[in-house]
Amino acid sequence: MNEEVTFVIDTAHESMEGAISHLEKALVKIRAGKASPAMLSSVMVEYYGSQTPLSQVSNINTPDARTISVQPWEKSMLQEIETSIMNANLGFNPMNNGEMVIINVPPLTEERRIQLAKQAKAEAEEAKVSVRSARQEANKEIKQLEISEDLEKNAVIDIQELTDKYVDRIDKILDVKEAEIMKV
Repeated sequence: MNEEVTFVIDTAHESMEGAISHLEKALVKIRAGKASPAMLSSVMVEYYGSQTPLSQVSNINTPDARTISVQPWEKSMLQEIETSIMNANLGFNPMNNGEMVIINVPPLTEERRIQLAKQAKAEAEEAKVSVRSARQEANKEIKQLEISEDLEKNAVIDIQELTDKYVDRIDKILDVKEAEIMKV
């Protein structure tokens, strides 16, 4: 295979890998009943006049499957952290015990599980769209190259196989996440 074709396929491969990586990050934020520090990854706090991620002003732990503890590095941040968690609209009710902020993660209702599974499906579909658009872009670039018809056909087939492989991976990732969400 010539270098230009290899480059186009490698570029498509990188884009598809990026879609998988984005999907995995998005799915981490969808909670599946058990407590995880990632649940607070979107929380920003006011720290010396600028919005700062919660993880940069505190230590976030999960002492058990239903609890998240947030230990600020400065005690003066307790109230700000508590307020920011409530304002983040995550459905949590943080409690401040003077030392740290404790969040009890409520068990998911059946209705909420179904809602989260739909959200996970939507994220997976978005990843598939990204993979397909990477395929489309690669095919367009292949057709613009001045190469033999056979080489072009083989490249298009290779790109389709790569696409199928990534769509398969997305389906597997989604299956695992759905099972995790629906497990009571």
